[in-house]
Amino acid sequence: MANFLQSVRQGFGRGGNNRNPPKSPSPGSSGPHTPQGGSISNSPSLSNSLAVDNLGANDPDGPKYFFQEKYAPLNVRGNFLTLCACPKNVELGEWLAHQIVEQYRLLHGMLQVIQETNAVTGVPICNETTCPTMSAGRLTYTWLVDGRAAKISAPKFINRVEKWIVSKIHDPVMFPTENVAGAPDTSAVKEVAVMAGAPPPSADANPAGTNGNPDDWIGKSSGFPQTFYKDCQGIMKQMFRCYAHLYHAHWLNPFWHINKHDILNMCFVHFVTVAKYYQLVTDKEMEPMQPLIDLFIKQQRIPPEALNGGHWAQQSST
Repeated sequence: MANFLQSVRQGFGRGGNNRNPPKSPSPGSSGPHTPQGGSISNSPSLSNSLAVDNLGANDPDGPKYFFQEKYAPLNVRGNFLTLCACPKNVELGEWLAHQIVEQYRLLHGMLQVIQETNAVTGVPICNETTCPTMSAGRLTYTWLVDGRAAKISAPKFINRVEKWIVSKIHDPVMFPTENVAGAPDTSAVKEVAVMAGAPPPSADANPAGTNGNPDDWIGKSSGFPQTFYKDCQGIMKQMFRCYAHLYHAHWLNPFWHINKHDILNMCFVHFVTVAKYYQLVTDKEMEPMQPLIDLFIKQQRIPPEALNGGHWAQQSST
């Protein structure tokens, strides 16, 4: 976890505003107080956190502390647009591939927190008993099993999502690593220049062609398939569902108890900025976390430039 946090700080350093994340309470010390209105004792470390099933932390009717401004800090300052916007000398398909890999790296670090085996109970915090479904409050996500939508436990759902994302990232067809023979030396600006005046691509559809040209698409010049943008949307949608579960089921335990809720917020703000800037996740999909997203928008943690498909709007105005 230390290496992960260090890499997060280094990654955000491009914005020029690094701040050290809060240190976890040492064994025997007191962690952060339980939010007002709760009845849960402090937990000094991940290894001896109280069992979630005794806390009701996955109660859909429980208080949503993470939707309140006083419980929604970030451990960094800066504009996440500096990590999101495609540099002028980088081809757009390559940049989106980089963003997908980076967002999965950050999410994986957060998921490891709930997947680590509890030294007292011998099971992870997120397990078959505490999280029998992949839920986000009253919303339950399903997984296709034998062609039918089925409710499965959160740990199984998350495990399948992670394996699926990794398989996509390592698929040489979707994420090609070899240079395309004869491909021109392009940049992100050159690629999207033909989009000028075109409407922003719908988050429900794949902008397979630019300006109605079916023979051109995002990432074509770098060897990405015609389905690349839609595949990116699918990956980001599943990652969002993991974040929604982390907040609704596990914000209090373990993230609040180990004083890592601000790092979770940082990762989520970064994710939403990318998702909105490139229209990779629909507003409807984001509804389970909308109050927190609205809070971060109000604080301009999610920069105004990222809203309503900021990348496409920027290119249309050039």
